[in-house]
Amino acid sequence: MFFKTIDFSKYSSIKVGQAAEVLMLEKGDSIPEDRYLIGGANNLLVSANPPPLMMLSKDFANIEEEEGMLIIGSAMPTGRIVSYAKKHNIAGFEFCSKLPGTLGGMLAMNAGVKSYEIFNILHSVEINGKWIAKEEIGHGYRFAKLGGIVTAAKFKTVKGFDQELLTELLTLRSNQPQAPSAGSAFKNPEGDYAGRLIEAVGLKGFRKGGMAWSEVHSNFLVNLGNGTFDDAKYLIDLAKQKVLQEFDIELKEEIKIL
Repeated sequence: MFFKTIDFSKYSSIKVGQAAEVLMLEKGDSIPEDRYLIGGANNLLVSANPPPLMMLSKDFANIEEEEGMLIIGSAMPTGRIVSYAKKHNIAGFEFCSKLPGTLGGMLAMNAGVKSYEIFNILHSVEINGKWIAKEEIGHGYRFAKLGGIVTAAKFKTVKGFDQELLTELLTLRSNQPQAPSAGSAFKNPEGDYAGRLIEAVGLKGFRKGGMAWSEVHSNFLVNLGNGTFDDAKYLIDLAKQKVLQEFDIELKEEIKIL
């Protein structure tokens, strides 16, 4: 293991944060229990005083096929997973093209698009060095109770990469803002949409400092330039407060606040 300085104002997708020392884990290392594991920082909002952080090194960014299984390391970027699946005509990973970050991040929040979720195609995960079947892991809409550090996952190899599905999912990007963001700020409440609720309480486009609720998609908190953690946290809290008052609905963050 080794330390690496990461500037979250450049590394995170929302471009907010400071430089911090992050412990990089290599194959064979004992995994510390007093550090928070991060991946591609695509759904992170990092404060000035985050907890001690760690990250899986490139040792865990691998893909291999073995006995009808695709074994993927948790540090593997989703884009490379889709490229591999397309090259080798493997089905099931088309929806990952819509999701930035790494496999580990996808597993931690059961990431997905529409009806497609990573747990739908998952076979098993390696948690703290032991392989566990997905049926033994509690999971649901945008959550998974992993109970440890996931270093790899297995998927049954199914042939038939669907280019039409890939194209269809990529068109969904058109309703997402281009400004730096951390993706959806809130999970959709059952039977409703967080974006609709945020717009309904008059916050679409509302700005605080360099941060704003996007004019393109109200559930995206975007950095318009030099946005700060305090600006972002203010807008998140404001949206939760107004939606609770107006609709008696408690919005739950999809973004991780550290």
